[in-house]
Amino acid sequence: MTLDDAIEAIQLCYPQVYYACHTRHGRARSDASRLSQRDAQILVHLDRRDPMTLTSLARHMDLAASTLSEAVGKLSGLGYVDRVAVASDRRRAGLLLTAKGIAAVRASSVLESARLRQVLRRLSVAERVAVADALRTLARACRPAMTAKRRKEGRHRA
Repeated sequence: MTLDDAIEAIQLCYPQVYYACHTRHGRARSDASRLSQRDAQILVHLDRRDPMTLTSLARHMDLAASTLSEAVGKLSGLGYVDRVAVASDRRRAGLLLTAKGIAAVRASSVLESARLRQVLRRLSVAERVAVADALRTLARACRPAMTAKRRKEGRHRA
């Protein structure tokens, strides 16, 4: 598969997934049961197994570390995020999603869980694994690309 073939497939397929499974959410601020749009965006950049440092997340999201630190503090206080030591440097804290954080991401996602469930039931287990792995790989590749794009556009904050 050429690079252009891959681009074409993603550009044709992703809108179909979005159209079939998307829903709209709009919330002004977070509390114990709801997430603001910005807080939901913070959570989707985290993982439940692989910690991300606040600095890396701030850089990726083009947010000031102080702004992000305040938001993460609130999300942590609400039980959505845990701070853990980073394996490579125990002095640095990493951020992980809690079970409550995963539930919040699923509840606030632009892709509705019930619709995704219906679609994914049409696939074999092996196909579901392949889809999930491919999306994780694509998302992982997007992280440095977004940071580089923001730097190039001059919108990146140190």
